[in-house]
Amino acid sequence: MTGVLEVKNLNKSFDGIVVARGINLSLTAGKVLGLIGPNGAGKTSFFNLISGVVKPDSGAVTLAGVSIDRLKSHERVRHGLSRTWQHIRLFPSLTVLDNLLVGTHDYPGESLLSVLLAHARLKQHDKIARERAADVLGRMGLSQVADALVSDLPYGQQKLIGVARALMGDARCLLLDEPMAGVEGQSYAAMQRVVRDAADCGVAVCVVEHNVGFIQDLCDEGVFMFSGAIMARGSVAELIRDPQLTELYFGH
Repeated sequence: MTGVLEVKNLNKSFDGIVVARGINLSLTAGKVLGLIGPNGAGKTSFFNLISGVVKPDSGAVTLAGVSIDRLKSHERVRHGLSRTWQHIRLFPSLTVLDNLLVGTHDYPGESLLSVLLAHARLKQHDKIARERAADVLGRMGLSQVADALVSDLPYGQQKLIGVARALMGDARCLLLDEPMAGVEGQSYAAMQRVVRDAADCGVAVCVVEHNVGFIQDLCDEGVFMFSGAIMARGSVAELIRDPQLTELYFGH
């Protein structure tokens, strides 16, 4: 097992409101870590700090042994950090396939010169990207909707497509922010399978989720956050049996 993402003493506050308080966390290749806690605990803020959406007040983040503190969000993606969002951020007027192709991060770019001088390279890149998209959609059971408009699909499938796009970039580390919100039935089982498959392929996965059953079924380990700080780490079963943590989560 190899350490992929290392977070050391991460701190952030907004006008005196602390959203990250001395966070130290390691994500391991091939493992799924569940991040649980009540609303306002700082879970999404933690993802925003790691992915470069928000700049921390202090602390350090390394990915595969390389500091990514000074990198912008898109540069962190190129280094192997990928994430999804609480609210679906897809292009509703594009097809499912085109939404996945947007997720490729090493596209050589388009210009008159590239079209004239590197047409074969662009064509080869497009071929590889489409093959990868077809593979990802096949593993998620979405091949039959590849040419459908995203706006025509049910919410659960749209959530799956968001994860599929995040998997398009050969991620070393995958951050999933409430992937199960609004997901049920076949999409629920597919989400479990896809996340587990990503970990089995060596990706370090961290999942923020309020569906404790999903977290317990899927995750190798859990972390409990409250008021911007990590309160405990252990098996999910241990965390949800802890009366102090249960009271913090659900209240009296």
